[in-house]
Amino acid sequence: MRIKKSFPLIFGYLTAASLTHPMANAAVSPAPESLFTVLGLPITNSMFTSWVVSLLLIGVIRLMVKTPQLVPTRGQAIIENLVVGIHDIVAPITGKAAAKAAFPLLIGLFTYILIHNWSGLFPGVGTIGTHDDHGHFIPYIRPGNADLNGTAALAIVSMVAWFYFIFKYAGIKVIAYDLFGNKAKKEDVPSALYYFLFLIFGTVGFIEIISIIFRPISLSFRLFGNVFGGENLLHSMTGLFKWGLPIPFYFLELLIGLVQALVFTLLVSVYIGLICNHGDEEHH
Repeated sequence: MRIKKSFPLIFGYLTAASLTHPMANAAVSPAPESLFTVLGLPITNSMFTSWVVSLLLIGVIRLMVKTPQLVPTRGQAIIENLVVGIHDIVAPITGKAAAKAAFPLLIGLFTYILIHNWSGLFPGVGTIGTHDDHGHFIPYIRPGNADLNGTAALAIVSMVAWFYFIFKYAGIKVIAYDLFGNKAKKEDVPSALYYFLFLIFGTVGFIEIISIIFRPISLSFRLFGNVFGGENLLHSMTGLFKWGLPIPFYFLELLIGLVQALVFTLLVSVYIGLICNHGDEEHH
């Protein structure tokens, strides 16, 4: 009872401290703010930023490539190097069978996540907005990946595509064998141990199913946590020190944005390759 009674006191103390702390209002809100509604659907600042950045990304790529040429222009060469670089990374992971079909998804995920991770470093993002009646600051634009709804959508799309790829390029028999099949060869182990291994691999298969169920959660929370934490760090450093000190953190966020985009893309590639990539010597 003493512990239960102490929780409200601790919570009240932390709440009062956060409201009176000078940097409390400088932090990024974990929930997006609604700017307006369309047919009853709230349009949040993170959604608005996602749309704007996506349109800018499409427009910039179109301007850089224009009409593809045999001798590439400078802009076309930059895009081609990006495409070839990501392809060389993910193709060996996903396997030859699914590489061609999965590559548009993977290059789209990497580019989209990278630019949206860096969008928080653009001037005006998170700093241009208005105050409500209670004095709470509502930014007009905020990074799309600093909203858990955005990262959850990316994870759901990735897992739906994963289901499509493994069923099309591996098949139900390969999926069942990878999850529950006995990986031992009967001639290499004693008969009693061989049949006992069916129970072991079956149990491991059910554990693997649980891990698959939690993959969208881990994908979305990992990306959201890193971007949201970085945004709060930048806001805190900028609020405490206007000049000088926040600059190294900008470079840190550039690196984190790149790493998290690559991690998300590679994890989706690995999920596909675990079932679709069985090597050239196997014929599934």
